[in-house]
Amino acid sequence: MSSLSTLLLLRFPLAALSSSLPSCTQDPPPFSPRVRTFGNKYKSPRCPAVPKRHTQEFREVFQNGLPVIKWHEIVDDELEGDDAIKAHRKETISNEIKEHVDSIRVMLGSMEDGETSISAYDTAWVSLVEDVHGSGTPQFPSSLQWIANHQLPDGSWGFSKIFSAHDRIINTLACVVALKSWNIHPRKCERGMSFIKENLCKLGDESIEHMPIGFEVAFPSLLEIARSIDIEFPDDSHVLQDIYAKRNLKLTRIPKDIMHTVPTTLLHSLEGMSGLNWEKLLRLQFSDGSFLFSPSSTAFAFMQTKDENCLSYLTKIVERFNGGVPTAYPLDMFEHMWVVDRLQRLGIARYFHTEIKECVHYIHRYWIEEGICWARNSRVQDIDDTAMGFRLLRLHGHEVSPDVFEHFEKDGEFVCFRGQSSQAVTGMYNLYRASQLAFPGERILEDAKNFSFNFLREKQANNELVDKWIITKDLPGEVGYALDVPWNASLPRLEARFYIEQYGGADDVWIGKTLYRMPYVNNDIYLELAKLDYNKCQTQHQLEWNTIQEWYTKFSLGDLGITRNALLLSYFVAATNIFEPERSKERLAWAKTAILMEVVTSYFDKEGTSKEMKIAFLHEFKNNINTRDYVFNKIGRSDPNNIECGELLLGALFGALNDLSFDALLVNCRDIRHHLYYVWETWLHITLHSIEGDKHHGEAALLVHTINLSVGRWLSDDILVTHPHYQRLFELVDSVCNQIAYLQKNKVYDSGIYDTIKNRVTTPLIELYMQELAQLVLKKPLDDIDANIKQTFLGVAKSFYYIANCNSKTINFHITKVLFERVN
Repeated sequence: MSSLSTLLLLRFPLAALSSSLPSCTQDPPPFSPRVRTFGNKYKSPRCPAVPKRHTQEFREVFQNGLPVIKWHEIVDDELEGDDAIKAHRKETISNEIKEHVDSIRVMLGSMEDGETSISAYDTAWVSLVEDVHGSGTPQFPSSLQWIANHQLPDGSWGFSKIFSAHDRIINTLACVVALKSWNIHPRKCERGMSFIKENLCKLGDESIEHMPIGFEVAFPSLLEIARSIDIEFPDDSHVLQDIYAKRNLKLTRIPKDIMHTVPTTLLHSLEGMSGLNWEKLLRLQFSDGSFLFSPSSTAFAFMQTKDENCLSYLTKIVERFNGGVPTAYPLDMFEHMWVVDRLQRLGIARYFHTEIKECVHYIHRYWIEEGICWARNSRVQDIDDTAMGFRLLRLHGHEVSPDVFEHFEKDGEFVCFRGQSSQAVTGMYNLYRASQLAFPGERILEDAKNFSFNFLREKQANNELVDKWIITKDLPGEVGYALDVPWNASLPRLEARFYIEQYGGADDVWIGKTLYRMPYVNNDIYLELAKLDYNKCQTQHQLEWNTIQEWYTKFSLGDLGITRNALLLSYFVAATNIFEPERSKERLAWAKTAILMEVVTSYFDKEGTSKEMKIAFLHEFKNNINTRDYVFNKIGRSDPNNIECGELLLGALFGALNDLSFDALLVNCRDIRHHLYYVWETWLHITLHSIEGDKHHGEAALLVHTINLSVGRWLSDDILVTHPHYQRLFELVDSVCNQIAYLQKNKVYDSGIYDTIKNRVTTPLIELYMQELAQLVLKKPLDDIDANIKQTFLGVAKSFYYIANCNSKTINFHITKVLFERVN
């Protein structure tokens, strides 16, 4: 049995969906023969080419059961209705997709230093700067005006979309201090203080993880300024006492000798500290004049030093944002990286190849060996941005060393910032994602993967998947998917289907000193496009599912032992890898090839099929390669009661290969028939002479060849034989798929083979092969072969890995969700 087919049967219960498969209109088979094998007759009208699977392995599936899937209710209504209505609906969807694509392209084309929301807290600090010419007026009156114009109806300032007591109170107190300092808008000040006093008690009710960065230091400092200008504030609040205790503890931990000599994250929050040596700190100033890209920290530094570079930075951002300033700026690296990540995970990256390429080049331009942070030319690096940048650069073929992560590792632990000892969920999440793109010999990535995996699993087990940098729709879902479906098993449409539900769009909020939004990273247009595109692709997939069922009936594959469940899973694997509507030929070639391999290998392996019968089958195939009408000549004219099983199988095989050849000729104007028959003949010969433990040799290569040939992608015979990368790709994909199938079939769970911690069927050798395969596919040498051809190798290998590492219930769930549940 073929390796992919073996996995399909072993991991997928044959009866699980039999009563609930989507129906399709089918023509009756042209004949209903009594079949026999070469030289032997059977009384049964069904050919036992595929032996019945024992259901004991899936007893828990049948006991627990799956909900009865009402396919007619969830299959896309695009398949039903009047032709004119369907045509109008299709045109409307296409127009909506085009509008969204155009809007997003405008956004991506306008990216500069980062589009972000305004921080009332930072704006208040900037508004406190006095005129440098000594007039006693504000240096930035537009900042004061912004504050006056943006008080919320409840008297507070801050992020209006969601209520966070920490965010509202620190923003409000800063704005009240600013207005009071300049003796303007007393009524606004009164309303602001009323809000603070009424809501101060709510600080103790909120998650400490969602507390703005540095709140426990910045807020007490603001209180001292407020009291110095006669703003009354209660002293007996238990909440305040707790904040002061946290402030004192944190200040005792601040290594002031270090913060004055090397750049650290403390540069971002200077306004909350006293007793600073400004002569030393100015040596740590960034090239744009800021202190770690913080407007409030830089404003405070200017008040203390009158440094012209600080003033230049502040003037620039006040003009850029018309008075108000963000909590950090620039955010260019962060924006460029996270935009690409969102577009890819939502499954809509193919609309923006040029824009994504430009973003990745931008990231590469400012990448340094020590790592990166949210803005270019930073002297402080963080693991979150570094991991995201590393992952994107490696995925897009750029040379990038994993040694960058050594800067964030100490004594076996990985931290968010160098010299610190803390981790954040999203930082470890992105480290885990990056670590899975390891190439052979990259030990630091193995260490990073193990550490981040264990960290995230522990947080998951303790229900602590809450992050200090973002408030997002479904962070537990994102982390859960990454932990359960490793990159080697994550298929494109599967990831997109889940991420569309996890992505919060414009509702996702980031946490800095205050809450803020990144509209080019989180917006509803991405989400709407992703939903429209997904449903459009799904409609095409459902139509193809009907088509492949008609093919199944036409060639009597049921009589050859193939269940509709196996057919469905074969198509699911193909469609989840190659999902674009225009790539229908590749999907169908993949699915049909997998099924035909299953039939052939099952026929060869079944009891009663002698070596002579196998040889006869191979000779029959070779002798009829040039016979285009085998089905008509050999089967259509035969007595239906005496059709040989081998002849029926050959009829299905020739029919499928002729269809693939004809489709390729129509689409690509190239005749692939000779090449297609040659690769099949080669595989049949290998299968005929295979031995136990090596029965799946050549199957992945056949899949790759057939998929690429179906769309006219092939290389010259010289390159096929001599190109070292091409030959190695075949060796690797064949070894991976062969070993995975063998382990799965034989349930070999010895030490080092079955990973009980991660619950995955794998071996160190399989992991090494997958790493080398990824290296050959992702890297871009000068004498490289077509990237699409290389991606086919990786897609086939990942499909084997996926099936081996997901149990039957999970696969059933994925099939339903990906192919038949419409995205709302």
